[in-house]
Amino acid sequence: MPKPDFSNVQSGSSSTAPGGETREPSSSRTYVVVAGDSLSKIAKRLYGDAQEWRKIYDANRDTIQNPDLIHPGQTLRLP
Repeated sequence: MPKPDFSNVQSGSSSTAPGGETREPSSSRTYVVVAGDSLSKIAKRLYGDAQEWRKIYDANRDTIQNPDLIHPGQTLRLP
């Protein structure tokens, strides 16, 4: 029986934290909500497409319970 050939295997970093939890990539970009903002307005301004609001919502689910209710002064992580 031939031995397996692992000559093309490359080393890399693990995508899981100790204990098997997946780490979320950290983002250094943030946005502070101002009066009159909505997730779709922020998405239009930053990404050029209001339909991209869900990206912002998904990145901030821990602080946004309702995507229709964001508040001035709230800091959002931007994906």
